[in-house]
Amino acid sequence: MNGQIRNLFLVVLVLFGLLLVFTSRWTVLEDGDLRASAQNNRDVIRAQRVPRGRILAADGTVLARSVRTRSRGTNTTVYKRRYPKGAAYAGPVGVSDLQFGQSGLEKSQNAFLGGKAVKLATAVDRLIQGDQRGSTIRTTLEPKVQEAALAGLNGRAGSVVALEPETGKVLGMASVPGYDPNRMISEPGYRTTLKNSAELNRATQAAYVPGSTFKVLTAAAALDSGKYTPDTTVDGSTGQRFSGQPLANFNGEQFGQVTLTQALTQSINGAFGNIANDLGGRTLQEYMERFGFDAKPPLDYPAGQIRTSGIRRNDKLIPATSKYVDLARTGIGQDKLGATPLQMAMVVSAVANDGRLMKPHLTDRVVDPDGRVQEEVQPQLYKQSMKASSARQLQQMMGNVVDEGTGAQAQLGTDVRVGGKTGTAELGNIADGINNLWFIGFAPLEDPKVAVAVIVENSPGQGGQVAAPIAKSVIQAALAAGAGR
Repeated sequence: MNGQIRNLFLVVLVLFGLLLVFTSRWTVLEDGDLRASAQNNRDVIRAQRVPRGRILAADGTVLARSVRTRSRGTNTTVYKRRYPKGAAYAGPVGVSDLQFGQSGLEKSQNAFLGGKAVKLATAVDRLIQGDQRGSTIRTTLEPKVQEAALAGLNGRAGSVVALEPETGKVLGMASVPGYDPNRMISEPGYRTTLKNSAELNRATQAAYVPGSTFKVLTAAAALDSGKYTPDTTVDGSTGQRFSGQPLANFNGEQFGQVTLTQALTQSINGAFGNIANDLGGRTLQEYMERFGFDAKPPLDYPAGQIRTSGIRRNDKLIPATSKYVDLARTGIGQDKLGATPLQMAMVVSAVANDGRLMKPHLTDRVVDPDGRVQEEVQPQLYKQSMKASSARQLQQMMGNVVDEGTGAQAQLGTDVRVGGKTGTAELGNIADGINNLWFIGFAPLEDPKVAVAVIVENSPGQGGQVAAPIAKSVIQAALAAGAGR
């Protein structure tokens, strides 16, 4: 009998040990995975009982706040999220709601907004006052820039990202179509009415063929390699065969020997096909990585809402050295390339900042409920994408694109010169004339304060005709708002 009791005791002891191991695993060792799970609404449930911190634009405009209400049935005090600007900032700000969970800054900055990440003084205050309050997130978003971006898109599907090259501040991040987070929270059937991936933040999640805007990166690699200068000549004739197929210039335009500057100014496919083949896959891959491709941008934003840009085959990233890559067509921004608007804004921002790619960030500072600054984001170098001397040469070449080339409709006049590059990424049947239209650019040319990437989806025309004027208005708005101050 004593042996049976002893065996039972040992079984119970083992089971208790297993219980302790597994509960420790979930609650301690793997609690990060639980917190990140899309099915975990614990933080959102808690947020209903806590006055969540506000999210503000750079000028103090309120983008998100909590409103005290009474819970139906229980008559207890709860806090509901409200978004005074509706759909205008849904992409970067996101939503926080019990039913839909969290996204955008609402998710990435949840610890501060929910009052959990606090410094000692704030923690002491909480003990004295006996309550928990969220901190305020002041963003880098400039309302004038955001308004110009949305007005430029004018309901057309696409995205605009504006960065401050010297600091990495995100001045604007627009995605169309979008959604109204207020209606998402208050109208149960609203979500089912959304179409065309409206919940997708196109700026960070949609990968588009970059078209000729990618020629900026190819030119950067060429200049930095030492094999090319702005005056180096290359064959720009149309119909040259690469990977066994002829590569045509736009409208079949025929060029002979052209300089690298002329090739960029007139966006000559044949020239850049030759350059990419000459540089080779290793060099092209190296410079793609230097500009941020093949890695998620280090944005203070949920990782699950950021797509990695690069060359893909069967939805898997492959290097430019792969046998499946057509180097010539990759060099002109076609083939298997996919890039987010944020990624292309990072490319042009690095060029504008003398080759220094800064970490992009949406958060400027975090302020606790008593007005103390808990965290202030400082500019941080992400990558040295290219030599400063090469970047300055490329800046002037991009100035030529706007002064006398395909980007003329981005001109701001004689007082402020713009550097840029157009892109017309072909979709399906070329004869249909429906393309994804791009423009990337920066200004002022001599002292860049803003860098912009614009994409308009499935549109007739060319990047210089459609996307460049949008970039122009966004640049004007950024300069008027004091970008770089």
